[in-house]
Parts: sequence; structure tokens; C-alpha cells
Amino acid sequence: MATSGTYVTEVPLKGSAEKHYKRWKNENHVFPDAIGHHIQNVTVHEGEHDSHGSIRSWNYTWDGKEEMFKEKREIDDETKTLTLRGLEGHVMEQLKVYDVIYQFIPKSDDTCVGKITLIWEKRNDDYPEPSGYMKFVKSLVADMDDHVIKT
Repeated sequence: MATSGTYVTEVPLKGSAEKHYKRWKNENHVFPDAIGHHIQNVTVHEGEHDSHGSIRSWNYTWDGKEEMFKEKREIDDETKTLTLRGLEGHVMEQLKVYDVIYQFIPKSDDTCVGKITLIWEKRNDDYPEPSGYMKFVKSLVADMDDHVIKT
């Protein structure tokens, strides 16, 4: 059995949990303008921008390379949690499980914490652990903060 694991980190954010959650749930189309150095395109293939079970692909730059990630989305409005389950793409060549969970936890009226959980399982033990992808996902949340508080 190949190695698996879970990474968890938190990012302190200046915007409210509601604003961050709304951006990640409903407004992925603004990501190329807001954080174009990371995300170049987001395409919805099935469902709507804010619908549970929707399928979308992300074109992004990671570690100097252009990559693609296709995911199926799970939404929990009550806990302000989004789960992106990996279906296809560059990261899925090395991993058979790649789930990224974003939760936005209120701290005050205008601050929150972005909790990120990455659940992964390698296809085989020859591949490295995806710690670099966790750093990348964390930078997406942190870099989106400035854009969220301006809106």
C-alpha cells in the first residue's frame, strides 16, 4: 500500500469568513485577475459556480510549470467549508487521492482563519510527498486575502 497522509495549516486572514467563503465558493472566475500569477483560468464543466457536486478545472502555474487540476466540489454552507476532490490533472499522475478542504472560521467581524486540510495518497512510494502542493494551496489563500478586503 502506498503512503498516505494529511497536512493541516491555518492562514490568518484580514477579510471576514463570509467574504472569503463567498469568493472561494461562488467567484472562482475572478481568480485569474486577482491572483493571475498562480491561477490563469477556471472552467466550470458541470453544474454552476456555486453548486454542490459541480466539476471544474483550474489552469495554474506551480513551481514554474503550467499545470491543470480537475476537481469535484463539495459544499457545506453551515461550516463555510469547501472540499475539492481531485479527479484529473498533473497532481493526479502521482496521487490517487488529492482532496483539498478549505474552511473559513470567523475570528471577529473583519478577520478569520483559513484552515486548509490536504488529504493525499501516493500512487506508489517512488513519488514524493505533496508538501509543495500544500505550500502552493496555502499561498493561494494568503494571496487572495488582499483582493477580498478590497471588494
